[in-house]
Amino acid sequence: MIASRRSVLAAGLALIAAPAVAAETMPRLRRLSPGLDRMIAPGTEPEVIATGIRWAEGPVWVPRGGYLLFADPPANIVRRWQRGRGVSVVLDPSGAAGTDPALVREPGANGLALDPSGALLIANSGGRSIDRVELATGRRTVLADRYAGKRFNSPNDLHVARDGAIWFTDPPYGFRDGDKSPLKEQAVNGVYRRRPDGRVDLIDGSLTRPNGIALSPDERRLYVSVSDEAAPRIMVYDVDARGRVANRRTLLDARAMLAAGGAGLPDGMKVARDGTLVCSVPGAMMLMTPEAEPLGLIEQGAPIANCAFGEAGRALFLAANDRILRIALRPGWQGGR
Repeated sequence: MIASRRSVLAAGLALIAAPAVAAETMPRLRRLSPGLDRMIAPGTEPEVIATGIRWAEGPVWVPRGGYLLFADPPANIVRRWQRGRGVSVVLDPSGAAGTDPALVREPGANGLALDPSGALLIANSGGRSIDRVELATGRRTVLADRYAGKRFNSPNDLHVARDGAIWFTDPPYGFRDGDKSPLKEQAVNGVYRRRPDGRVDLIDGSLTRPNGIALSPDERRLYVSVSDEAAPRIMVYDVDARGRVANRRTLLDARAMLAAGGAGLPDGMKVARDGTLVCSVPGAMMLMTPEAEPLGLIEQGAPIANCAFGEAGRALFLAANDRILRIALRPGWQGGR
């Protein structure tokens, strides 16, 4: 009955999550539970730190340089934001060069992450691959571009496990015609795991639109967002020591939020060290417990695609449509990654 209770919680949030107007507004934090106060001090609001982006995606904080990287898939660019220095372009193209715009909708990088050595990992939507880029030199290596001999669709988001395994999603969003694209080779829109030795496993091939992906701090749970308009939701799986998954179930049903007018669909997510989930949902970025108890919503009247912890856990950054937001976290809170 737990899943049913969670569905009721999501339905109850529908009117809260839906924006009052469709137009983009100044971002705000809506407190839904006193439990939020341990993470974010009362009265704290998001700030806009970057604008002029076609579609902001995949933020990742780079501790060694003290800066944020974020992607713009349709513009085929990765940008950097650094306090006191503003925004600059670091990868152009960030994905594949010379793609046919009649066939490829998003040629650039989408999800970003760091590997254990500090190199940048890219879910390369246009290149249809998972890439590794040395930040100091720009040297790029393709780590995976095929499963069972066929090219991926358009890798969207990724999560790096402690052992170096890369978990990633592969919806058809990079294609102009989605599932009907002549470029599509995979029969499914899969969730995959690239093992440290380079082998790739299909974890789940039954989801229509797998999108955001993350592991719990103990790596015993896998979370996957499904950005399907007919069934928007966040899934959770149990993971064993060998990386095999079981007991798939719905953690959060977002249909009521979407029906109430919330902008966007479940998209990117991150999980803090204490297990708190920060998940894109229709109308907002939701902060919630591992049991899907809502803590708060960050809203701006437009979709918020993804997020990242940064500044040694003192800030949360959000890829929010055409801009990047930052919200300060409590200095004493140690939940951020």
